[in-house]
Amino acid sequence: MRTLVLWDIDHTLLSIGQLSGEIYAEVFQRVTGQALDELADMTGRTDRAITSETLRNHGIDPTDDLITRFADALGQAFSDCQDEIAGRGKELPGARAALQALDGRTDVVQSLLTGNMEPIARCKLAAFQLDGLVDFSVGAYGLDGTERPPLVRLAKERAAARYGQQFDQDNTVLIGDTPYDVTAGHESGARVVAVATGSSDEKALRDAGAELVLADLTDTEAVVQAVLAVNRA
Repeated sequence: MRTLVLWDIDHTLLSIGQLSGEIYAEVFQRVTGQALDELADMTGRTDRAITSETLRNHGIDPTDDLITRFADALGQAFSDCQDEIAGRGKELPGARAALQALDGRTDVVQSLLTGNMEPIARCKLAAFQLDGLVDFSVGAYGLDGTERPPLVRLAKERAAARYGQQFDQDNTVLIGDTPYDVTAGHESGARVVAVATGSSDEKALRDAGAELVLADLTDTEAVVQAVLAVNRA
């Protein structure tokens, strides 16, 4: 039986600082013709939710057509900035080693559960040459829905269809850095390994109910054992 590992990206595997906000501002101006006054809170949220709220905050109706146009422009802008992402951003300590260790196992499938829409997720991981270590086809992304819990269920369905087995709480683990990740996992049948590499400290992540909290990803063996523990549960 395989274990499905769903990685968050921002502040879990890598960080690109203020660049995301700068790109959003540029795209908002280009698509709407207005200057961006206030970007919606991005922490633990999907691109669909961020974009919709930001548009509403500026008196603009987030129609499906506008969301699609905004998303297309946003994806292109991130692609155009890939070198800048690599230059200004950083992969977080231990992320590459953890991904590589799990990628080398036949009993693990690793993909993404991220608020980033798929083209942005691909762009960010490619900027640090991490894109070959996950199966993008079974992940769930920021245009797949507004809230995170349904994305976990969607990723499990995609993985089941591709790999011919069911993924449930006993063999699915979500790795992320916020209480939103913990909630998403628990509401959708996944266990959660939380890492205190973002704005939430270890206590906040424990209080949210994460099965295991790590300071970071630098102990590769601890990460691997946390994932395998799900399969043994």
